[in-house]
Amino acid sequence: MFKNFYGFNLLEQYSEWKKQNRAKKNPLSKRFLKVSFVAILTLLLWFIPSSVYGLPGLNPIEQRVIAIFAFAALMWLFDAVPAWTTSLMVVVLLLFSTSDSGLWFLQSGADGVKYENLVSYKAILACFADPTIMLFIGGFIIAIAATKSGLDVKLAKVLLKPFGTKSENVLLGFLLVTGLFSMFISNTATAAMMLTFLTPVLRALPADGKGKIGLALAIPIGANIGGMGTPIGTPPNAIALKYLSEQGMAVGFGEWMMVMAPLTIILLLIAWFVLRFLFPFKQKTIVLEIDDKHIKSDWRNYVVYVTFAVTIGLWLTDTITGVNANVVAMLPVGVLAIAGVITKRDLEEISWSILWMIAGAFALGVAMKQTGLATHLIESIPFADWSPLLVIIGSGLICYLMANFISHTATAALFVPILAVVGQNMEALGDFGGVSTLLIGVAVGSSVAMLLPISTPPNALADATGMIKQKDMVKTGIIMGLAGLLLGYTVLIFAGKYGIF
Repeated sequence: MFKNFYGFNLLEQYSEWKKQNRAKKNPLSKRFLKVSFVAILTLLLWFIPSSVYGLPGLNPIEQRVIAIFAFAALMWLFDAVPAWTTSLMVVVLLLFSTSDSGLWFLQSGADGVKYENLVSYKAILACFADPTIMLFIGGFIIAIAATKSGLDVKLAKVLLKPFGTKSENVLLGFLLVTGLFSMFISNTATAAMMLTFLTPVLRALPADGKGKIGLALAIPIGANIGGMGTPIGTPPNAIALKYLSEQGMAVGFGEWMMVMAPLTIILLLIAWFVLRFLFPFKQKTIVLEIDDKHIKSDWRNYVVYVTFAVTIGLWLTDTITGVNANVVAMLPVGVLAIAGVITKRDLEEISWSILWMIAGAFALGVAMKQTGLATHLIESIPFADWSPLLVIIGSGLICYLMANFISHTATAALFVPILAVVGQNMEALGDFGGVSTLLIGVAVGSSVAMLLPISTPPNALADATGMIKQKDMVKTGIIMGLAGLLLGYTVLIFAGKYGIF
């Protein structure tokens, strides 16, 4: 994260907390046991007779992909190492054991005949430069430029001003503005910045009042839900869009926002009523002061403002202009670099770990497709006989539950490839919005998963204020989770059924 960022100190504290929490939860001995267990199970799945899987004609290459998939799932679940490290290991394992440029003795069977379903190593490596990755890089560049120019602080000040000083209205303002920022800027960065604005207010509120709890919770709720509003709001959105595109159901940036932005606003309004009911204000007015005097304006700032506006405009009208959102993402990269707004030092501040995490998810999908495992599953498992409603409800609940305990991106990386296979062979799914309901449903389920401080970085940042008890976070998390799943899937079914998605 850019080091001049407003609220950077909170991000530093969160990063340190995360390291300490992982070390505390996973001391070296425990980490060794977890990794050893995963390694043994992965090898077991790798070498057991293929007949055990119950998939007739399962190829050794396909079996290795299953083993690597299990490795990824368990490593993400155990959190023995950072999630992005697991993603990189997935790519390495796929390259050396399943690709056409892997180890020579793994490319052929005992008879010396080379396997025909080896994965192209170029296809695996290309996941690091997938168009969706470029879309996120464009989003990161805009976020860094907005921070350097002070655009984020100025926008926050302008957007919060209309909500006045009435406590309930200030709460609504923080929910909506945090949600809006999270559509285009990292939800972690947004939460840190908004909490920085809010900290003096929290300290000034009555010690025995509940309103400060609601205000503190408004930040993670707004940041988590707001990410649903755009394709770049959160990585699970990008993973879902990638697989939809591969199935010939590409969704444009503007099309996504047309459906998901209203959903986001409705959920934020629901959150406003929930927080007001659970945590009523004792103090009726709140005076909010955001200092932007330290921000110096020069011609580069205006370049940022114009580039930001043009980029957002092109994203929203991609279906009209015909310029793909991934292509549009390169505009701010080029313009801001040539203007000197973005330097090589700024490029080092891009969240590369998130991009590598997404690339690992894409690599798993490439392996499933090119080895024929996806086709094999479609042909061998009677997905068509499954109840589509049961699949939708079941996948949504499982994704929601898992995303509360492991990375939202990891949850999407595990479920989206599998659900893409399931959806391909379920004609009855069309009555419930089609494959888009399943895949985008993962993104929705992940975004509304906010039960615990460990569920998302914004939750952890809000918890660090000391204003929130875990029971308060769990209570609001359950309500918003159920509301998000119910309303989210209703909207997705409607949008898919009537051809909006």
